[in-house]
Amino acid sequence: MAAAVVELDARPPGPYRLPPGGRDGILRRRGRALVRMLHHEGRPVTVTAWPTAAAVRLRAEAPARESAVWGLERMRFALGLDHDVSEFQRGFRRDPLLGPVIRRKPWVRPQRRPEPFEALAWAITEQLVESERAWRIQRSLTWRFGRQSACGSLRDAPAAAVLAGRSQPELQACDLSAGRSRALVRASREVAAGRVDLADHEPAWMRLRTIGGIGAWTLEKLAFHGQGRDDQLPAGDLAYLKLVGQLAGLERRATTDEVRAFFAPYEPYAALAGLYMLHGRAWLPGKPRARGPVPAAARW
Repeated sequence: MAAAVVELDARPPGPYRLPPGGRDGILRRRGRALVRMLHHEGRPVTVTAWPTAAAVRLRAEAPARESAVWGLERMRFALGLDHDVSEFQRGFRRDPLLGPVIRRKPWVRPQRRPEPFEALAWAITEQLVESERAWRIQRSLTWRFGRQSACGSLRDAPAAAVLAGRSQPELQACDLSAGRSRALVRASREVAAGRVDLADHEPAWMRLRTIGGIGAWTLEKLAFHGQGRDDQLPAGDLAYLKLVGQLAGLERRATTDEVRAFFAPYEPYAALAGLYMLHGRAWLPGKPRARGPVPAAARW
């Protein structure tokens, strides 16, 4: 039984909807509530979130109050409960591309990861693979190397220290390619050893960039989904290459540089603008039609 239970009501700024459960098997949907397990200094923390009449209520259970409070803070971040997008929405409400989405889906927020290493690890698993395969890889990594709750029904993502001690063949057994397995092990070792501090954004990106297999797209995914950077658009994402190609009338996929140029007028909210456009593809001119598997990054 948890020694500490902490509850609070979070009132998001503006319209808000809880996201769906995660396809990686970590964030679970139970009725109207979301629940997941985290770890703070090795201690398990279980956080549950559910909507009330005027707020989102969160309940954290942990062996120590300090860990429970930490868990509440991290899940507030992951669920976007304090993410105020009102300035972005006001600034682009009359934009011909963003305006219809802002008016019809004002609750859209990025779905983030409670810890930046989780976002980094999952970005590596999503490189150049379709979404269903990425989810299978993430579930396999979580099942083999993640941390299990006492009741056995919840699992947390693998810690950097755990993945740092794994070999390339062990990760390949989870259907991760050889190159991405090497990149994940090396990145895990850098984080676990303290040579990369993911709380220090730009210096962390510079050091991670020296690892083979980690490029701009992976770092932008880390920044947007793990570090809360609304300015870091994953420009190499297949979803954006297709989207900009159609919106710009290129009759082909856009290049990464063309995607960056297309979203430059939306700075410092380029990543938010990209997310809203993906949510509003039905109202965009020359809207893209889905064909085949959805790219992994398009779901974020």
